[in-house]
Amino acid sequence: MPTAPTPRSQLPKSLEVFSSVDDPRREHPTTLHKLTDIIALTIMATLGGAENWVEIEFWAKSQRQWLETMLELPHGVPSHDTISRVFALLDPGQMVQAFTEWTSELAAHVEGVIALAGKTVRRSMSASEGRGPIHVVNAFAAGSHLVLTQLKVDDKSNEIIALPRIIGMLDLKDRVATVDAMGCQVEVAKAVMDQHGDYMLQIKDNQPTLHDDVKGLFDWALAPVLPQDQRISWVESESRDRGHGRLERRQCTGIEALEGIDILKRWPGARSVWRVESERTVGKKTTIKHRYYLSSLPAATADHAADANHAIRRHWSVENEVHWVLDVAMDEDLNRSRVGNSAQNLALVRKLVLNLLRLEKSSKGGVKARQKRAGWDRDYLLKVLVLG
Repeated sequence: MPTAPTPRSQLPKSLEVFSSVDDPRREHPTTLHKLTDIIALTIMATLGGAENWVEIEFWAKSQRQWLETMLELPHGVPSHDTISRVFALLDPGQMVQAFTEWTSELAAHVEGVIALAGKTVRRSMSASEGRGPIHVVNAFAAGSHLVLTQLKVDDKSNEIIALPRIIGMLDLKDRVATVDAMGCQVEVAKAVMDQHGDYMLQIKDNQPTLHDDVKGLFDWALAPVLPQDQRISWVESESRDRGHGRLERRQCTGIEALEGIDILKRWPGARSVWRVESERTVGKKTTIKHRYYLSSLPAATADHAADANHAIRRHWSVENEVHWVLDVAMDEDLNRSRVGNSAQNLALVRKLVLNLLRLEKSSKGGVKARQKRAGWDRDYLLKVLVLG
């Protein structure tokens, strides 16, 4: 016999996340459906595998009798047009603020890497509104596998402007913010230091002078033959991975002696530079690549090198554990929500659902399988909702 639904007054936080968001609709006799009901059933339907407004309506109608014991639904289940229209009007800033407050409680005691990376929701472009697909920067706590927040930007180039803003929304104490080359900016470093965190910024050709100086430092310091009086200390850590027919060796080397790089004086908190040498062997072919990083972390011991190697490696988990899952398991790239703020707000709901499914540890299946189970099994759906 299914577990009785939670009374309306005792709904889990995961369904009350957005209760502080203002209703954008004007008070009118034709306003039949409560905002809290619309948002809550959208969360539950998405958890149950619904991927668009029509599927959300179908799922809710199939569960109507059960939902009415949990939600108010004074006029039944709203149509997909109503749900879509409301999400298009909802203030995305208020939605993000409410979501961030919720995740900050979930991740209050989490330490480790916060990976910052952008993702484009490709089918969200709107020709009628004269705009391209939305681009969202996500903040991902790699150790706890939770998305902490998101921030919409106009395009990829504007990540440089968005990154300090999203960093300002985070508590980075005892955490390392990792950013790819686009975010290697003085303003980003300052924002991280202002939030009492550390940073690991990838250096590429968008900072050509810095890149050349750091590369030159490593080429000189790691030269096979160097006079004793010219040597500087460096630390390193090595890791190896084997799988899918390939062997990969990663050697992470760090240097703290930065006095010779004058350009670093304008970078707040800059303490070390790092080089990762990736040697990848597939069959008989071996390729070697070097990547360079600027960090506020120390580089005095082998343990520091191991920590830096871990932070750099964990940065890419946002691609595998968030962006890939959103596209493959939740079909985000195929979703055609595009009117007003609907794409941005629905993307946030997906991340809430992804967090809930990650908090649920008993099920062995992947995200897609867990969504299907939640759609079929009310007990499991309620169990996941309560985790939040």
